Amino acid sequence: MLRQYELVERVKEYDPDADEALLNRAYVYTVQKHGSQKRASGDPYFSHPVEVAGLMTDLKLDQETIITALLHDTVEDTLATIEDIELLFGKDVARLVDGVTKLSKIEQMPENERAAENLRKFLLAMSEDLRVLLVKLADRLHNMRTLHFIKNPEKRRRIARETMDIYAPLAERVGMYEYMREMQLLAFEQLEPEAYATITSRLEQIRSTEGGQVDAIALNMKQALAEAGLEVEVWGREKHPYSIWKKMAERHVSFEQVTDIMAFRVLTSSVEDCYRALGVLHTVWKSVPGRFKDYISTPKTNGYRSLHTTLIHAGSMRVEVQIRTREMHRTNEFGLAAHWAYKQAGRPDGEVGWLRDLIEIVDASHDAEELLEHTRLAVYQNRIFAFTPKGALFQLPKGATAVDFAFAVHTDLGAQTVGAKINGRHMPLRTQLNNGDVVEIIKGSSAEPQLSWLGFVVTGKARASIRRAVRLKERAEIAEIGAKLFEEIVERLPAKVGKKAIKAALERLELGDEEDLMFAIGSAKLTDRMVMEALVPGSTRDLPEEMPQGRAISIKGLTPGMGFTLAECCHPLPGDRIVGLRRKGKGVEVHAIDCLELANGEDADWVDLSWGEHSHGAVGRLNITLYNRPGTLAEMAGTFARNNANVMNLELTQRDDPFHTYAVDLEVQDLAHLTRIVSSLRASDSVAEAERI
Repeated sequence: MLRQYELVERVKEYDPDADEALLNRAYVYTVQKHGSQKRASGDPYFSHPVEVAGLMTDLKLDQETIITALLHDTVEDTLATIEDIELLFGKDVARLVDGVTKLSKIEQMPENERAAENLRKFLLAMSEDLRVLLVKLADRLHNMRTLHFIKNPEKRRRIARETMDIYAPLAERVGMYEYMREMQLLAFEQLEPEAYATITSRLEQIRSTEGGQVDAIALNMKQALAEAGLEVEVWGREKHPYSIWKKMAERHVSFEQVTDIMAFRVLTSSVEDCYRALGVLHTVWKSVPGRFKDYISTPKTNGYRSLHTTLIHAGSMRVEVQIRTREMHRTNEFGLAAHWAYKQAGRPDGEVGWLRDLIEIVDASHDAEELLEHTRLAVYQNRIFAFTPKGALFQLPKGATAVDFAFAVHTDLGAQTVGAKINGRHMPLRTQLNNGDVVEIIKGSSAEPQLSWLGFVVTGKARASIRRAVRLKERAEIAEIGAKLFEEIVERLPAKVGKKAIKAALERLELGDEEDLMFAIGSAKLTDRMVMEALVPGSTRDLPEEMPQGRAISIKGLTPGMGFTLAECCHPLPGDRIVGLRRKGKGVEVHAIDCLELANGEDADWVDLSWGEHSHGAVGRLNITLYNRPGTLAEMAGTFARNNANVMNLELTQRDDPFHTYAVDLEVQDLAHLTRIVSSLRASDSVAEAERI
């Protein structure tokens, strides 16, 4: 553990103007407040904040960050208050300590919700000052270094999983690769102990049998570059066990099949020397096709810059080489912390796009589990580069589609997307993008996100925005059904209902506004009797338990899947006599009046429905038996085409020579349209039977 004078000396080395008295006061304060508290290791508790502060001095951070590191657990674990800290150490330190404190564990919550709630507070605190993130990452890193002292294996695994899912990816996103690698390694040891032991023992075997091979290869590279007139530093290392295990899992290969276990770094003096060094290495040794990446001309989102290539050394050995300047190396290893410029312009730098996206995801997510899913998608690596037609560069995860790209450019553009051109060609919105694609998004002013997009988008921002838009539309349509039911309810009351009665009813039902009331009615959270009693107290005293509905409610203009769903059991079509089942917390499920499933609707309110004039189309299902001979399937398809019906799904359900039976889902306008198609099929010599399911 760092002693008081050692910590102060460290800060004074890179910041001679630091307030020595304030640093001393903070050190003494944390020792006094934590007092006799012990860690799981048996060490005094204050050793932890002191070590976290030491990690911050390694990054040469300002004195406020060092003091925050010293005090970061005092409010949570001692009698100290934020007011005390503000009085003794100033507003900025108090704000930073408060930000870190808000990220503390919420022990009463289930695991997923606890992790997600931590992350929610984390992101909001980060948005105010990224130094909160730097202290929290150092706090987590030191806790991981001492994780083995915790006796409860489940608790160790939970902390390790949270580290792997949240903190290591966030360290990567701010470019703190040293922190990321160590966190992953320590978490991997807890989560996959057998794999960790196996890989580390194999690496030990390689070291003992191959001796100084890493040093020999590094020397070969340095000599080749020196002969070309380049002054460089070269060193090599084995990749750490988690990196090897991840590669084995992704490629489904054994340890022996992982060829590039060794990685080398070449540090140069200038960008020009980076490219010269690359040319020399590619001349002396063969490169592996498809393994070259230029992160100097197109840096990663977190500012990471380097050239990556893989060489074949000594005939068959693959080695990974990273070439960068010395300045790039420091930035790459410690990211935003390496070029922290808090004193410039009075605010932190690093207002990066990915952080703004994460904050947007926090706002758009519906619950804690959804937030965790979206942010995991947003922070993981393996990314591609795509451009707008004007040359703006956007980084996206591998597998990202045109819709993901649109949301990355701007949330409003994503919401209004109707089409996309990729490299000048019109392509489906679900098309996955490749490195270097130029993407032009075509938008429509009345367009809106589609529920089906959730089937192919991969970015957290896109998923969160689509789900939010779908939820809002669903709520609006359920409220619209509720408004129609409300009109029916009001007609049965003995008195006229005005604004005053509605306002009083909202207070009795503890609802915010009329839209909340309509949504509660539409989603069956309120019964007709409850609404009537709230509007006119005593009005239901003499009414029968089962109150008949007046006129049928029209579902015209509503979207299937939002305010209502068409039952899969009977596939009702416009023209069918229909009835709705309204269950608590859900929309209305529409059935044909003769559907056998209605017998199971005892737990739902029945609602008399009508399609309304000029209603939208729907999907009808047919059972069609064809003669098994050439051309019959084509004849059936031709019948659909001549009748302007679109095939949504076709499945061969039975082979019974000389017949084949198919279940066909058709998009049709109404019952009359489907009836015409059935008649046309029955008139065909290719069709043995055709009937609606």
